[in-house]
Amino acid sequence: MNFDEAFDHLMESEGGYVDHPADPGGETMWGITARVARQAGYAGPMKYLPKDTAKTIARNQYWMAVRADELPEGVRFDVFDACYNSGAKQAIRLLQRAVGVPDDGVIGPQTLNAVRAQKAPAVAMRFNAERIEFLAALPTWGSFGKGWARRVAKNLRIAATPQEV
Repeated sequence: MNFDEAFDHLMESEGGYVDHPADPGGETMWGITARVARQAGYAGPMKYLPKDTAKTIARNQYWMAVRADELPEGVRFDVFDACYNSGAKQAIRLLQRAVGVPDDGVIGPQTLNAVRAQKAPAVAMRFNAERIEFLAALPTWGSFGKGWARRVAKNLRIAATPQEV
């Protein structure tokens, strides 16, 4: 799955404006929080964040940050998607725990080698287990846990779908 396909899949979970009072991320549009949008230079109302701007932010702040193009098919979307719930550093830490390397939040040669040395389906399953355990420990699980669990289940279905070569 390339970035454009991943972004389109992600928009099925993240599309639209949200400002839930229990969400510590605050206002979001296209899954981009106001804090992240402001850091990327967007100064307008979040409700009107252009989708193309959100896509550029997603590529730079999430896809590139987790080096998704270098991750195996079947793993990259899960890691990219986790960025939206937890940020790139935490998504990387979850991946590092899944492959048994120190979880410093930086994807370097050690992490990439460990990911590539293991079968992608096993990495994806362990990654999603780490993700669910992390999310379930958050104080906002009561408000958002059901949706997060459904999202991870959807991602597992995507990963299990044969990819065209």
